[in-house]
Order: sequence, then structure tokens, then C-alpha cells
Amino acid sequence: MVEICALASGSNGNCYYVGNKDEAVLVDIGIYYKKLIERLEDANLDKNKIKAIFISHEHTDHIQGARSTSNKLGIPVYYTKKTYFKSYKKNRSENFKIFETNTPYIIGNIIVHPFAKQHDAIDPCSFRIEIAGHSIGVMTDIGDIDEIFQKEFYKCDAAFLEANYDTDMLRTGLYPYFLKERVSSPKGHLSNTQAFELVKNFASSKLKTIFLSHISAVNNTHEIALESFSELQDKYDIRLTTRKGISDVMRI
Repeated sequence: MVEICALASGSNGNCYYVGNKDEAVLVDIGIYYKKLIERLEDANLDKNKIKAIFISHEHTDHIQGARSTSNKLGIPVYYTKKTYFKSYKKNRSENFKIFETNTPYIIGNIIVHPFAKQHDAIDPCSFRIEIAGHSIGVMTDIGDIDEIFQKEFYKCDAAFLEANYDTDMLRTGLYPYFLKERVSSPKGHLSNTQAFELVKNFASSKLKTIFLSHISAVNNTHEIALESFSELQDKYDIRLTTRKGISDVMRI
């Protein structure tokens, strides 16, 4: 059995759970320990299964709960070396390990495959998590879809895939010009359209489920994000994540 759930997804915090009947890993911990426990209970997921946390990059919404969660659960936090030293000291766990991209890490019966991504951070990574013969992608905060990303996405059975903004909402919205440029840049975020084109052009026949993730509260809506994928909704199980609570728990 595989269980996956977005415990938080958005600019106010990100945390993604992937596990089996015995163990689990978190990708990012942008919420504090108390909220993590509340969300795990809401999802009927066992905190004692969590054996490690992998950090994608140093931005606060992905890392602010690292130290407290590591201390409370007694588990290591994995960072790249550059990410660890770029992080605020309060977000650095004393119980930490350094990982490198393109090197698999084995956590019990879970294999974590980190790979580099395009984003405005010091050493940003996405992850493909191999578990019980399935591959789960955790792929948010991406400015540009490069060849490495395409190849890793092609291997996925399910994915937390960024659909951050609607192009028209961003263009006509209240963000200042420099922030609009940052969001839409090759080191920013994926739009609904970019995410749709990725799935349409690079998904394999293995892909069954897509969790639209890191949906902006200002430049997108759940309804618009889903509508962007209307052409593919008969082919895939398309679900939403939320800033305010847990996503559906998918069990394979």
C-alpha cells in the first residue's frame, strides 16, 4: 500500500507525505509541528511512520518547521549542502544529513530520487519517490521545464504538480511589476497552462493521478486551475491541494 497526501500546499506552507504501511517521508516542512500533527490526524496518518524529511529549497514556506519537527519526532532532515548553509539558523535541524542530486537515498523501503530544478533559490530540487513499485513526484516551485524534469515526470504514477497561477490573473492583478516578472520567470513558478502542457506532452501511460499544487491565493483559483485541465479530466484523476488543510489521501 502507498499513501500520499498534501498536508499543506501554498505560499503559507508546503508539506507532502508519501508512505507505506510501515514508514513514510515528508517532502518539505513549511508548517510548524503543532499544525503538522493536526493535519496528520485529520488525514488519519501516523506520525510515528515518518522517518525523514527532505527539503526542496530554503524558502520559509518549505522549511520553517524543520527544526521543531526534527526535534519532536527524532528524525533527520535532509538538505543539500548549499541549502543548509543558506537557510536561516532557526530552520537548520541539529539532526541533519546532506544529500546530492542524482543520487538515490534509501529510507527503509522507500527510495528518494532528488534532482535539480529551476527556481530562484540557492540549490533547489524536486523529488521522485519510489515506493512499492510506484513513483510519486513532488514537483512544485518550478520556473522552467527542462529535460531532466521531463524525464523524471515521465516516470511518475502520481504527482504533486505545481499549477501556481493563471496567466491573465497574474497579468491584470495587483502584484507589482517586479513580482509579476519573478513569478512568471524561468526561475519562478509554473502556470496552469505550463502544467497542462507538461502533462499533455510528457506524461507516460503510467500516470494516473495529478494533485494540482501550490495554487496561488491571489493569481489563481481552484476552479480556474481545474478548468485548465478540462481536456484531460477524462484521462486522469485530477485532484486539488489547498492552503488551508489537507488534500485527499490517495491510497494505492
